[in-house]
Amino acid sequence: MNGETNLATLLASMKPRLNEGQYVFCSLNDNSATIDAREILCSFRENEGLTIILNKETAEKLGLEYHFIASWITLSVHSSLAAVGLTAAFSKALADKGISCNIVSAFYHDHLFVRVDDTDKVMQTLRRLSVTF
Repeated sequence: MNGETNLATLLASMKPRLNEGQYVFCSLNDNSATIDAREILCSFRENEGLTIILNKETAEKLGLEYHFIASWITLSVHSSLAAVGLTAAFSKALADKGISCNIVSAFYHDHLFVRVDDTDKVMQTLRRLSVTF
């Protein structure tokens, strides 16, 4: 099944869903403790180390350093990785409100990581954006 590419359809049916918990971004190097892969929500290898996103409680148990505590919001629509404009549309709507957003695009959905303090404002903004289409 291919994901949706029509921007109007994507925006009208994105249905943002707030996932439980608080999440953090950590950077691991070769000397870092071993982490069970099942604890890692997402990872990306950069020149400086392995960036991982995981539950805040897990990071604290492992003694990992973090600087950003986020809520995780999933756009429920199955968006195509080739879709044009979805990220730009919700990024602009959030930027207009002064809200930072870190985005992970996965195979089926887009996932937004926003400051915990901005969660309600983000959900309202995304829902408003969705109903305008």
